[in-house]
Amino acid sequence: MNSAGTEGKPGPVTQQTAESYAATFDTNVLGMLLSMKHELRVMLAQGSGSIVNVSSTYGHTGAAGASIYVASKHAVEGPTKSAALEVAGTGVRVNIVAPGPMETGMLNRFTGTDERKAVLTSTVPLKRVGKPEEISQAIVFLSSHKAQDPTLAQELLQQSSPLLKEAMATAPDNPRLLWVLGPIRPSPPSTSSYC
Repeated sequence: MNSAGTEGKPGPVTQQTAESYAATFDTNVLGMLLSMKHELRVMLAQGSGSIVNVSSTYGHTGAAGASIYVASKHAVEGPTKSAALEVAGTGVRVNIVAPGPMETGMLNRFTGTDERKAVLTSTVPLKRVGKPEEISQAIVFLSSHKAQDPTLAQELLQQSSPLLKEAMATAPDNPRLLWVLGPIRPSPPSTSSYC
């Protein structure tokens, strides 16, 4: 599992610097890419393995005041999807977990105040931030042999994760939730697809 991340320097695009960009991308993107490179070398040689890269819901949307962080999470998802397609059929799986706001020090640093945290929380469909242990359940599942069949994996993941059960009950047709749960697969030539 590759989850090292930093929120970087929150603020508008006009306040960002090459240094803030490099610091955020070195941790969030280059760290993930180099880790995945070496993990895949070992896993491909043994013919099995599972990598789970942690992104964010900001990996497929935007957020005012978080342009560099958002860009870095978009940049996590592209190589992850490409690697999944490159190793398809080898016994190695590569997946993404893209949580929303989690109760962590990073969230507290990013929001800065209880008021700003409450505003961000109000935008979450469940009207609460997630707990790290809720996401860790999904990661453990995706890392297990139970997740080898993507269709079965999606169903089992929904059944085994309290956070996902709650989210599915609250918003069963939420395409962002299905995107997080769905398998990575090639897109038909004439269309584009998130996964």
